[in-house]
Amino acid sequence: MKNKVLLVEDDAIIASGLIYALEQEGYAVTHANTVIEAESASLGGDFNLAILDMQLPDGTGFDVRETLNADTAVIFLTVVDDEGNIVKAFESGADDYITKPFRLRELLARVKRTLNTRDVNGRSGVSLGSITIDPAAGKAYTCGKLLDLTALEYRLLLTFALNKGQILTRSQILEGIWDSAGNFVEDNTLTVYVKRLREKLGSAVNIETVRGVGYRVD
Repeated sequence: MKNKVLLVEDDAIIASGLIYALEQEGYAVTHANTVIEAESASLGGDFNLAILDMQLPDGTGFDVRETLNADTAVIFLTVVDDEGNIVKAFESGADDYITKPFRLRELLARVKRTLNTRDVNGRSGVSLGSITIDPAAGKAYTCGKLLDLTALEYRLLLTFALNKGQILTRSQILEGIWDSAGNFVEDNTLTVYVKRLREKLGSAVNIETVRGVGYRVD
Protein backbone atom coordinates (compact mmCIF):
# COMPACT_ATOMS: atom_id res chain seq x y z
CA MET A 1 0.00 0.00 0.00
CA LYS A 2 1.29 3.45 -0.92
CA ASN A 3 2.19 5.92 1.81
CA LYS A 4 -0.21 8.87 1.69
CA VAL A 5 1.42 12.31 1.72
CA LEU A 6 -0.33 15.64 2.26
CA LEU A 7 1.61 18.49 0.64
CA VAL A 8 0.57 21.98 1.73
CA GLU A 9 2.45 24.49 -0.42
CA ASP A 10 1.10 27.63 -2.11
CA ASP A 11 4.04 28.17 -4.48
CA ALA A 12 2.87 26.53 -7.71
CA ILE A 13 6.37 25.85 -9.05
CA ILE A 14 7.63 24.24 -5.85
CA ALA A 15 4.40 22.28 -5.44
CA SER A 16 4.42 20.88 -8.98
CA GLY A 17 8.04 19.77 -8.66
CA LEU A 18 7.43 18.10 -5.32
CA ILE A 19 4.26 16.36 -6.47
CA TYR A 20 6.03 14.89 -9.49
CA ALA A 21 9.08 13.78 -7.49
CA LEU A 22 7.03 12.22 -4.68
CA GLU A 23 4.74 10.38 -7.08
CA GLN A 24 7.79 9.06 -8.95
CA GLU A 25 8.95 7.62 -5.62
CA GLY A 26 5.63 5.81 -5.24
CA TYR A 27 3.82 8.10 -2.78
CA ALA A 28 0.13 8.98 -3.09
CA VAL A 29 0.11 12.79 -2.92
CA THR A 30 -2.74 15.13 -2.01
CA HIS A 31 -1.96 18.82 -2.57
CA ALA A 32 -3.45 21.82 -0.78
CA ASN A 33 -2.64 25.52 -1.23
CA THR A 34 -4.14 26.87 1.99
CA VAL A 35 -4.93 25.96 5.58
CA ILE A 36 -8.62 25.62 4.72
CA GLU A 37 -7.89 23.25 1.82
CA ALA A 38 -5.56 21.23 4.05
CA GLU A 39 -8.19 20.96 6.78
CA SER A 40 -10.71 19.71 4.21
CA ALA A 41 -8.22 17.16 2.89
CA SER A 42 -7.41 15.90 6.39
CA LEU A 43 -11.11 15.18 6.98
CA GLY A 44 -11.09 12.86 3.97
CA GLY A 45 -8.63 10.39 5.47
CA ASP A 46 -5.45 9.85 7.42
CA PHE A 47 -2.02 10.65 6.01
CA ASN A 48 1.26 8.95 6.78
CA LEU A 49 3.17 12.19 6.27
CA ALA A 50 2.42 15.89 5.88
CA ILE A 51 4.87 18.30 4.25
CA LEU A 52 3.80 21.74 5.42
CA ASP A 53 4.89 25.14 4.17
CA MET A 54 5.29 27.38 7.22
CA GLN A 55 3.82 30.51 5.62
CA LEU A 56 0.44 30.11 3.89
CA PRO A 57 -2.04 32.68 2.52
CA ASP A 58 -4.53 32.10 5.33
CA GLY A 59 -2.32 30.95 8.19
CA THR A 60 0.72 28.85 9.01
CA GLY A 61 1.89 25.27 8.88
CA PHE A 62 1.34 25.14 12.63
CA ASP A 63 -2.39 25.71 12.01
CA VAL A 64 -2.45 22.72 9.66
CA ARG A 65 -0.50 20.60 12.15
CA GLU A 66 -3.25 21.04 14.73
CA THR A 67 -5.83 19.51 12.38
CA LEU A 68 -3.85 16.37 11.59
CA ASN A 69 -4.01 12.98 13.22
CA ALA A 70 -1.40 12.67 15.97
CA ASP A 71 0.12 9.70 14.14
CA THR A 72 0.88 11.76 11.03
CA ALA A 73 4.56 12.50 10.58
CA VAL A 74 5.32 16.15 9.77
CA ILE A 75 8.08 17.90 7.85
CA PHE A 76 7.99 21.72 7.81
CA LEU A 77 9.20 23.78 4.84
CA THR A 78 10.14 27.41 5.40
CA VAL A 79 12.28 30.29 4.21
CA VAL A 80 12.78 31.30 7.84
CA ASP A 81 15.83 29.71 9.43
CA ASP A 82 15.97 30.85 13.02
CA GLU A 83 16.29 28.96 16.27
CA GLY A 84 12.91 30.08 17.61
CA ASN A 85 10.98 28.65 14.67
CA ILE A 86 13.00 25.46 14.69
CA VAL A 87 12.32 24.90 18.39
CA LYS A 88 8.62 25.70 17.94
CA ALA A 89 8.43 23.27 15.01
CA PHE A 90 9.82 20.38 17.01
CA GLU A 91 7.78 21.27 20.11
CA SER A 92 4.66 21.04 17.93
CA GLY A 93 5.57 17.45 17.09
CA ALA A 94 7.48 17.95 13.84
CA ASP A 95 9.71 15.13 12.67
CA ASP A 96 11.92 17.35 10.53
CA TYR A 97 12.43 20.91 9.32
CA ILE A 98 13.82 21.98 5.93
CA THR A 99 14.78 25.51 4.89
CA LYS A 100 14.09 26.79 1.39
CA PRO A 101 15.72 26.63 -1.06
CA PHE A 102 16.34 22.92 -0.60
CA ARG A 103 17.78 20.13 -2.69
CA LEU A 104 15.11 17.76 -3.94
CA ARG A 105 17.14 14.61 -3.34
CA GLU A 106 17.76 15.70 0.24
CA LEU A 107 14.06 16.26 0.85
CA LEU A 108 13.18 12.85 -0.63
CA ALA A 109 15.82 11.23 1.57
CA ARG A 110 14.35 12.90 4.64
CA VAL A 111 10.84 11.83 3.64
CA LYS A 112 12.01 8.22 3.35
CA ARG A 113 13.87 8.32 6.63
CA THR A 114 10.95 9.93 8.47
CA LEU A 115 8.48 7.32 7.22
CA ASN A 116 10.87 4.43 7.94
CA THR A 117 11.47 5.69 11.46
CA ARG A 118 7.74 6.09 12.08
CA ASP A 119 7.17 2.54 10.79
CA VAL A 120 9.34 1.08 13.55
CA ASN A 121 8.42 3.44 16.37
CA GLY A 122 5.56 1.21 17.43
CA ARG A 123 7.91 -1.67 18.17
CA SER A 124 9.91 -2.13 21.34
CA GLY A 125 13.10 -1.68 19.36
CA VAL A 126 14.98 -2.48 16.20
CA SER A 127 17.59 -5.21 16.47
CA LEU A 128 20.86 -5.30 14.57
CA GLY A 129 23.34 -7.93 15.69
CA SER A 130 23.48 -7.54 19.47
CA ILE A 131 22.43 -3.88 19.21
CA THR A 132 18.93 -2.68 20.11
CA ILE A 133 17.81 0.66 18.70
CA ASP A 134 14.98 2.72 20.18
CA PRO A 135 13.91 5.07 17.34
CA ALA A 136 11.41 6.92 19.51
CA ALA A 137 14.16 7.90 21.97
CA GLY A 138 16.92 8.17 19.39
CA LYS A 139 19.17 5.84 21.39
CA ALA A 140 20.99 2.56 20.82
CA TYR A 141 22.05 -0.06 23.35
CA THR A 142 24.35 -3.05 23.47
CA CYS A 143 23.72 -5.60 26.22
CA GLY A 144 21.59 -2.99 27.97
CA LYS A 145 24.38 -0.40 27.93
CA LEU A 146 23.74 2.93 26.19
CA LEU A 147 26.07 3.53 23.25
CA ASP A 148 27.78 6.90 23.11
CA LEU A 149 26.99 7.88 19.52
CA THR A 150 26.96 11.26 17.82
CA ALA A 151 23.75 12.25 16.03
CA LEU A 152 25.23 11.37 12.66
CA GLU A 153 26.62 8.04 13.90
CA TYR A 154 23.18 7.19 15.25
CA ARG A 155 21.52 8.05 11.93
CA LEU A 156 24.09 5.93 10.11
CA LEU A 157 23.41 2.99 12.43
CA LEU A 158 19.64 3.40 12.01
CA THR A 159 20.05 3.50 8.22
CA PHE A 160 21.88 0.17 8.34
CA ALA A 161 19.25 -1.29 10.68
CA LEU A 162 16.36 -0.27 8.45
CA ASN A 163 18.08 -1.86 5.47
CA LYS A 164 19.45 -4.95 7.18
CA GLY A 165 20.78 -7.56 4.77
CA GLN A 166 20.74 -5.19 1.81
CA ILE A 167 23.71 -3.75 -0.02
CA LEU A 168 23.58 0.02 0.35
CA THR A 169 25.53 2.10 -2.13
CA ARG A 170 27.49 5.03 -0.79
CA SER A 171 25.06 7.36 -2.58
CA GLN A 172 22.06 5.75 -0.86
CA ILE A 173 23.69 6.15 2.52
CA LEU A 174 24.68 9.74 1.84
CA GLU A 175 21.10 10.57 0.86
CA GLY A 176 19.85 9.19 4.16
CA ILE A 177 22.18 11.04 6.50
CA TRP A 178 23.18 14.67 6.92
CA ASP A 179 24.84 16.78 9.52
CA SER A 180 23.06 18.84 12.16
CA ALA A 181 23.04 21.90 9.88
CA GLY A 182 21.14 20.01 7.21
CA ASN A 183 24.11 19.63 4.87
CA PHE A 184 24.97 16.50 2.98
CA VAL A 185 27.93 14.53 4.30
CA GLU A 186 30.82 14.41 1.84
CA ASP A 187 31.63 11.03 0.31
CA ASN A 188 35.11 10.85 1.79
CA THR A 189 33.73 11.81 5.20
CA LEU A 190 31.38 8.81 5.10
CA THR A 191 34.39 6.47 5.24
CA VAL A 192 35.54 8.20 8.42
CA TYR A 193 32.12 7.88 10.08
CA VAL A 194 31.82 4.20 9.17
CA LYS A 195 35.26 3.62 10.71
CA ARG A 196 34.25 5.43 13.91
CA LEU A 197 30.98 3.52 14.10
CA ARG A 198 32.80 0.21 13.69
CA GLU A 199 35.13 1.14 16.53
CA LYS A 200 32.24 1.99 18.85
CA LEU A 201 30.19 -1.10 17.95
CA GLY A 202 33.09 -3.53 18.17
CA SER A 203 31.98 -7.09 17.53
CA ALA A 204 28.31 -6.28 18.20
CA VAL A 205 27.62 -5.56 14.53
CA ASN A 206 29.56 -6.50 11.41
CA ILE A 207 29.56 -3.69 8.85
CA GLU A 208 30.77 -5.37 5.68
CA THR A 209 32.45 -3.32 2.96
CA VAL A 210 31.26 -4.30 -0.50
CA ARG A 211 34.21 -3.17 -2.58
CA GLY A 212 33.35 -0.66 -5.27
CA VAL A 213 29.69 -0.47 -4.17
CA GLY A 214 29.08 0.38 -0.53
CA TYR A 215 28.22 -1.50 2.64
CA ARG A 216 26.03 -4.32 3.95
CA VAL A 217 25.03 -5.18 7.50
CA ASP A 218 23.37 -8.52 8.32
